[in-house]
Amino acid sequence: MASLVLYHNPGCSKSRGALDILQEDGANFEIVEYLTTPLDRATLENLLDLLPNTPAELVRKDKHFEELGLDPGAYESRESVVALLIEHPKLMQRPIVSNGRRALIARPSDAVRDLLP
Repeated sequence: MASLVLYHNPGCSKSRGALDILQEDGANFEIVEYLTTPLDRATLENLLDLLPNTPAELVRKDKHFEELGLDPGAYESRESVVALLIEHPKLMQRPIVSNGRRALIARPSDAVRDLLP
């Protein structure tokens, strides 16, 4: 079983950077391409439990967010963030790395080193 999980978007340079670091380090990890295999409610809830960030920080408030006409203030609670990310997985911050006890948003990419043994 993998010791780390990388929630990965291959189209994201930060996510590719984290992947490169994990590969270079020889880390034992699983890749979850969350745009291909969207995360379910239980997985998102678990990530929120493991992340030190507020729920709102898991949401990318980027061009896509604006194009959808969303209000950032409406996505601060756990429930609203989980519902949003189930409907629009593209809005999840990336990459996220978890070791099952802790998770982090690896921005910058080398932040992934904080979870390496």
